[in-house]
Amino acid sequence: MEFNVKKLASDAGVFFSRAMQFTEEKLGQAEKTELDAHFENLLARADCTKNWTEKILRQTEVLLQPNPSARVEEFLYEKLDRKVPSRVTNGELLAQYMTEAANDFGPGTPYGKTLIKVGETQRRLGAAEREFIRSASISFLTPLRNFLEGDWRTISKERRILQNRRLDLDACKARLKKAKAAEAKAAAVPDFQETRPRNYVLSASASALWSDEVEKAEHELRLTQTEFDRQAEVTRLLLEGISSTHVNHLRCLHEFVESQTNYYAQCYQFMLDLQKQLGRFSGTFVGNAESASPAAATSPPVAAATLPAVPTIPVVPTIVGVPNTVAEGVLNPNEVKPPASGTRRARVLYDYEAADSTELALLADEMITVYSLPGMDPDWLIGERGNQKGKVPVTYLELLS
Repeated sequence: MEFNVKKLASDAGVFFSRAMQFTEEKLGQAEKTELDAHFENLLARADCTKNWTEKILRQTEVLLQPNPSARVEEFLYEKLDRKVPSRVTNGELLAQYMTEAANDFGPGTPYGKTLIKVGETQRRLGAAEREFIRSASISFLTPLRNFLEGDWRTISKERRILQNRRLDLDACKARLKKAKAAEAKAAAVPDFQETRPRNYVLSASASALWSDEVEKAEHELRLTQTEFDRQAEVTRLLLEGISSTHVNHLRCLHEFVESQTNYYAQCYQFMLDLQKQLGRFSGTFVGNAESASPAAATSPPVAAATLPAVPTIPVVPTIVGVPNTVAEGVLNPNEVKPPASGTRRARVLYDYEAADSTELALLADEMITVYSLPGMDPDWLIGERGNQKGKVPVTYLELLS
């Protein structure tokens, strides 16, 4: 490898000159060209955007992929421009184990059948997680990375150039100041040495020499000032583009929230379907009514975050002599009559398929009348649609005042 010794020496000289200039500025021994307040605000805003974008990007990566080894592997594949291998999600791996266990225990046994059903739901949850990760990576992570690896690198490069232009400008100002001081000193020497013609001639030559130096320094200052102003304008335009970056990231954030909402809604629906399917299995483990009711009454944590709060339905007091058909587990729509008070209108949130003749099938967004009867499971209400009646799950409804 050939080295350009002259260029290397020049670069070293520039480096030491810059270092000395920075030191003198810190000590207050050299003047520093200050940028205007608006420009300084743009610089601070850009630095703030870069720092928070890095933190949000890293934490979102942790959210989507908690395994640090997997994140490092994906990063290496990305830097090597190689396709990241398809990775099995935890839900899909659990589904595989459950299916294999069911085959060993016997797919026809109650435990085996339940393992298969739960495994199928876990597989669907894993697939939904995979789709959420893919969607979030495209709509949210990629724009953040593009900003840090593209726009921010360009801004950083132009800022470094602007810094060098400022140092050059300050150096030219210092040289001009020094030349003017020397010129003034040389011009004042003949006044004190009029009796010495030889010194007078030498002083006149020195004065002319410093005059040339002043003129040369002024010319360099004008050129350097022009370059500094041009670079400041370029950097300012790039910094003002941070506002467009915020708008773009805002749109991406909305898309990320939409993907996350769809993912959690899918998971919630999958679990509701699984719970309904397990309730239809004959021969599966069922506890007594007292122990099963609290578990059924407890909604999944995501329900509180995704569905509107469900108002309490007034319960009609038990009337002596009226058979508690609901408590006995028998519901004849022809025998059920709505109470005199306590009925509510409700909007259906999701489609619901009736499990038997005692339930009422629902269609999303339709309006029905609902009410409660003595002894009913708090997770269920009686729903009416015209002449049709039946039990309906509370979690599928939005009760209206």
